[in-house]
Amino acid sequence: MQRRVVMVIFEGFQLLDMAGPADVFAMAALLSGEGDYQVEVTSLREGNVRAVNGIAIAVDTPIADVTGPIDTLVVVGGWATMELLANRELVDGIARLAGSSRRVTSVCSGALLLAEAGLLDGMRATTHWLAADELRGRYPRVEVDSDPIYVKEGQVWTSAGVTAGIDLALALVAEDHGHALARDVACALVVYLHRPGGQSQFSVPMNALPPRSEPLRELQAFIDANPADDLSVPALARHAGMSERHFSRVFTEQSGVSPGRYVELSRADAARRLLETTDHPLERVAREAGLGTPETLYRVFRRHWRISPGDYRRRFQAKEC
Repeated sequence: MQRRVVMVIFEGFQLLDMAGPADVFAMAALLSGEGDYQVEVTSLREGNVRAVNGIAIAVDTPIADVTGPIDTLVVVGGWATMELLANRELVDGIARLAGSSRRVTSVCSGALLLAEAGLLDGMRATTHWLAADELRGRYPRVEVDSDPIYVKEGQVWTSAGVTAGIDLALALVAEDHGHALARDVACALVVYLHRPGGQSQFSVPMNALPPRSEPLRELQAFIDANPADDLSVPALARHAGMSERHFSRVFTEQSGVSPGRYVELSRADAARRLLETTDHPLERVAREAGLGTPETLYRVFRRHWRISPGDYRRRFQAKEC
């Protein structure tokens, strides 16, 4: 049985969004001995299509000329995705191909192109954590979950950013051929069959806006530089020369988060950096980050990254070669 995989790319796409899943399918075809996955790439125009890193991929068939049944449609992402949402030729082409595909998938910000084509309405979906707010804001009919590595809704699959396309493709192989082949492919490519944790472990929780007021911007810088100081609302209001009520209102209005929320986010980020760059015991990390105790450090990490501080350090601590 031939499984035709059509991958949609565009100028400025993320090469790994395409290459990762393509190599999974190629390895599955090799190890199964059946050669059943046949990968094709298409774009708006035939010829070379250049990825964001400068590498060009040759496209033989433009999207308008792709016909016939498709087993798996894969729409990749990249920094250029936002500019292409208004390109009706591309969006309509994706919608047309989806209509003749057994299953439809996206990698990274490719989910926005699926959403623009109306293919995610009423569905739960994921994307790169950096693009989640954009997907949520532009397409309110999509239930955006920014943590999973991939999400399956019927025959529509969406994945998180970049390397998560490999996780997605392994799951597709497992669905088609069983977990044994998917495990063998993962071993051959030296990747996880099931990556531990969601993508929140890779994201940075700091999402406050820089205030318009220079004194408040300076206060944010003070908070970030001094996580272990007294950063209570009364102390911060005194530092800003305002009443507590006025300070809380203005800070929240200009930064988009309350002072207390900003302090927690800043301290969480300080703890993250300490875990990455030092061997300090958790007691010292918690103290220097202003979180007080290892128990509070643990709760903050579970809340923001859904992972323990110890697991985070094991995965992300910088080590000398």
